[in-house]
Amino acid sequence: MTLNISHCPGTLAAGYHTYSQTALRRVFDNKKVNHLLNFSNDDKARAEMVGNMAKISISGVQEKLTAVIRDGQIALAPEGTQGRYIIKPIPDYKRIRYRHFMPANEHLTMQIARQVYRIHTAENAMIFFQDGEPAYITKRFDVEANGSKIAQENFASLLGRSAKINGDNFKYGGDYLDIKQLFTTYVAAWKVEISKFFKLVLFNYIFANGDAHLINFSLQQTPNGDYILSPAYDLVNSSLHMDDTDFALEGGLFPAEYKSTLYKEKGHPCQEDFRTFGELLEVPERQISHIIHEFLAKPSLVYTLIDHSFLDERMKRMYKRSYEERMERFKRVADRVHY
Repeated sequence: MTLNISHCPGTLAAGYHTYSQTALRRVFDNKKVNHLLNFSNDDKARAEMVGNMAKISISGVQEKLTAVIRDGQIALAPEGTQGRYIIKPIPDYKRIRYRHFMPANEHLTMQIARQVYRIHTAENAMIFFQDGEPAYITKRFDVEANGSKIAQENFASLLGRSAKINGDNFKYGGDYLDIKQLFTTYVAAWKVEISKFFKLVLFNYIFANGDAHLINFSLQQTPNGDYILSPAYDLVNSSLHMDDTDFALEGGLFPAEYKSTLYKEKGHPCQEDFRTFGELLEVPERQISHIIHEFLAKPSLVYTLIDHSFLDERMKRMYKRSYEERMERFKRVADRVHY
């Protein structure tokens, strides 16, 4: 497979045939690494990867490899060592639509979150197997440079939900308002951190991430012993790959009594519903307005990043159309309920 690269596989900046200095600094700690792996994702290589895959819990249908930097190359982490990176290849599950573009989709969505909306995300990039097959790579934010682990708990665990207690769909139960109690219970500066959570939930809606379930959010301990919202991770426009709902959680944003007339009639929230959601979370009014207006602005950088992404032309059009459809829903104004 011929691999022609004209944009940085990290930042998507134009005019690069490999990682830019910015990408090397952010993702690879200023180490100069190759965007090409020295092994392929074929049957022989996969047989050798099995032990490596087993070290990381596999969520859903996507396999994950743990990796390190060795001699200027991204390599699989040796047996018994702590990998600093996670590589997510194209999933094998053939019932996923356009599965070959899942790495590029996740990379693009994460870059939009960071570059356009200034959401704190896990550092990430595209990387390619020896035969040119793409994969997504992300630096673990729960592991220090010296290999020590950082205390972190996902929201399902903090809410006491598990498959044993709540069944196989435990991570999809409840609504996003349920999560407020985690901030007020565990986070000292909870009003600061819950504003970040509000923005992330809104981002997931606008960019059609219907897989933002309880395990895809977490709290992380700082060096001072405080807890904050972890960097965003697993952001992807899931609507391109499956028939998805607006929200991963079965209850949606909040209980039905808070829904606007439009949300009740059409089944999709509008900006008034997110304003209500922010107020219920106790996000300051000025912050709610600022975040909502930030998304209503429809920045041109969104389109630039889509055009620079590693999606093909058809998928780029589909991504833009998905974004525009969600924006049209979001821009609608409806009567709000009084509570």
